Amino acid sequence: MSSFLLTRTLPEDATEAALRADVLKGLTHTPKTLPPKWFYDAHGSELFEQITELPEYYPTRAEREILLARSAEIAAATGARTLVELGSGSSEKTRHIIDALTGLDTYVPVDVSESALTQAGQALVAERPGLRVHALIADFTARLTLPDTPGPRLVAFLGGTIGNLVPVERAAFLSSVRALLSPGDALLLGTDLVKDERVLVRAYDDAAGVTAAFNKNVLTVVDRELGADFDPDTFDHVALWDADHEWIEMRLRSRTAQTVKIPALDLAVDFAAGEELHTEVSAKFRKEGVRAELSAAGLELAHWWTDDEGRFALSLSVAR
Repeated sequence: MSSFLLTRTLPEDATEAALRADVLKGLTHTPKTLPPKWFYDAHGSELFEQITELPEYYPTRAEREILLARSAEIAAATGARTLVELGSGSSEKTRHIIDALTGLDTYVPVDVSESALTQAGQALVAERPGLRVHALIADFTARLTLPDTPGPRLVAFLGGTIGNLVPVERAAFLSSVRALLSPGDALLLGTDLVKDERVLVRAYDDAAGVTAAFNKNVLTVVDRELGADFDPDTFDHVALWDADHEWIEMRLRSRTAQTVKIPALDLAVDFAAGEELHTEVSAKFRKEGVRAELSAAGLELAHWWTDDEGRFALSLSVAR
């Protein structure tokens, strides 16, 4: 019989406390920074959904192409009875894997959004008799404790989100994932691949300006939640390719010299004209680099799939 269970592992005030800490740290740092996770309030999530449909933004389509073509192979290679998805959101893409895993007992979506988990989880158990959904309200970048579910386990981290972490953060994250797995369990990882700079920049600076609005939404979040007086119109969206690090950087560039007040933090932040606030990196990968990072965390690359154009990859690695 299907069932839906929701477990909160984050305190009720954890999101507010994390936002305050990130804003205080980031806006008193040189260069100034804000983490990309704060893009995603309700409006930011709507903007990102629009981004995924833009002609310039290929990653979502490319990953969906791989999942449609390879989910049966993923299921055969893992035989997973428990599927854990980190940053599950709507769980839309994962449905392809769920359907392919004929022996699946339990799906464990992990997200900070209670509403997203509830909506997706209840829909899944209604659609799929026999599936158990045990949702976790949790921050997947922190130490996780998974419910007691049958193995083997498959952990999925899709969308290329790992690219938002710099190398030292990726190493810590992959090690934390390995700690969740028993030998023979697996990780399914989505990674965007290195390609022509013009293609990459267009994906993060679209002609319609949707990504610019998404980038500036982080200022709106700080205004609403912390009483700040950021004026998004006084900042320009910037997307640059860093060839040395092989990542896209998104920034917000102040058009004028200005001071932003954040009453909740008793903080005033000065911006010089042209000063940039760093909001996101999106690293792009090569197969051998992914293999090396997985190996360092105790995971052995077993399968590597790309879309037909070689833009995006899904890798399946096995815990040693």
